[in-house]
Amino acid sequence: MKYALCIAAMTATLLLAACGGSRDVATAALAGDAHAAPAPTGLGAPVDFGPPQGQPIHAVLTSPPHVPPPVNRNYPAKVIVDLEVVEKEMQISEGVSYTFWTFGGTVPGSFIRVRQGDTVEFHLKNAPDSKMPHNIDLHGVTGPGGGAASSFTAPGHQSQFTFKALNQGIYVYHCATAPVGMHIANGMYGLILVEPPEGLPPVDHEYYVMQGDFYTTGKYREKGLQPFDMEKAIDEKPTYVLFNGKEGALTGDNALTAKTNQNVRLFVGNGGPNLVSSFHVIGEIFDRVQPEGGTVAQHNVQTTLIPAGGAAIVEFHTDVPGSYVLVDHSIFRAFNKGALGILKVDGPENKAIYSGKEVDSVYLGDRSEPNLKAVSTAATAHAAGTLTKEDQIAAGKQLFTGTCSVCHQANGEGLPNVFPPLAKSDFLAADPKRAMTIVTHGLSGKVKVNGHEYDSVMPPMAQLTDDEVANILTYVINSWGNPGGQYTKEEVGKARAAATPAAAEH
Repeated sequence: MKYALCIAAMTATLLLAACGGSRDVATAALAGDAHAAPAPTGLGAPVDFGPPQGQPIHAVLTSPPHVPPPVNRNYPAKVIVDLEVVEKEMQISEGVSYTFWTFGGTVPGSFIRVRQGDTVEFHLKNAPDSKMPHNIDLHGVTGPGGGAASSFTAPGHQSQFTFKALNQGIYVYHCATAPVGMHIANGMYGLILVEPPEGLPPVDHEYYVMQGDFYTTGKYREKGLQPFDMEKAIDEKPTYVLFNGKEGALTGDNALTAKTNQNVRLFVGNGGPNLVSSFHVIGEIFDRVQPEGGTVAQHNVQTTLIPAGGAAIVEFHTDVPGSYVLVDHSIFRAFNKGALGILKVDGPENKAIYSGKEVDSVYLGDRSEPNLKAVSTAATAHAAGTLTKEDQIAAGKQLFTGTCSVCHQANGEGLPNVFPPLAKSDFLAADPKRAMTIVTHGLSGKVKVNGHEYDSVMPPMAQLTDDEVANILTYVINSWGNPGGQYTKEEVGKARAAATPAAAEH
């Protein structure tokens, strides 16, 4: 009996000491001691660090893809967030406009950054020219509706409520006014980051990327102002799946940037309203992922699932230069609905990590003998000065099969909306000679072929010799209803020597 009492007393003493120790650390942190260790929060434990200290702070809000600077505080504060709902017409794709409902005038809405333990005083304003009432549900709020009931705001009015950020993480916010799906589908979502007390480890770049699915009455890229289509939304058949609310929002001049040997952190959200994102950066491996915004990290991740109404933090190191493509790896969404962005990394190459192309040769498998025979025949005839157009066509057909047919198809029809047709091509017929420049220098940008617009990239075919290019083009210009003609090795050589790459022409 005495032994049991002794053990109980020792246990109680240890528990009291542990609790007292935790309180001491928390008290020191709340007192503003910069050297005190942060109060232990445990994995996912909500923590109240006490009342706010110091003067109120007005939150710095940023538009995508930018992120506010780190909090850099070791105490909880009162943070005032001012956010305005704006209904506005913007481009969803080139030549296609849509009436978005926004938080802060952008899709996604303004990025909000606070610290765990902060008391957030939230001011939601609804612009006077809005046609709809709106509110906000922040997934980082502990309270009914995430603040939705307290923030219902008519046009020309503003609402205010206060919450304490108890849980660290990256959280989605969105409008929750009926019909909720329609408000979200029109672009009413964004991210709020609740930093851990010690902050996040420093990185070279932080970016804000958020996926959403959009439902228009018109087809993909159909021009003009496109209304919202409720039936498509209910059927979960989006016209567009986009990063940051617009096709091309993260490409071209809007591409994300970094340099080699830097650390990049992406805060990636998914507003939905319907689809789950399979987020992937082509050519990178995520060194660290906080899936669903939680506190337990995964490492060495290729693709991370982000549910509708969820978010993740992904981090990686840039080792070699190049353009890294951000996609939803439900891949038709990337190349046929718009879910595509670019991270452009500049800096010196590192051949030890990535060599670039070392070999590019035609592989024809068990068909190589008859195919190469036609090519050899043409080469021998050229050397003897007896090359005929028929020799070139026969050789060009075999070379086209092994080199060009993957994109343009064996019948020259191309792929709709991706690769333009070579068959009955008004683009080729208008200026047959420019085909040599396109093959040797590549072509990028928009081009109209047979009444349809294409916006793709053809790389320069540097692996082909001048006579191979001449033979391929001679085959193409004499096939599939094209006007006929002949290209020579010497002409191709002159085109290759020209300094200016091919530019797209409508």
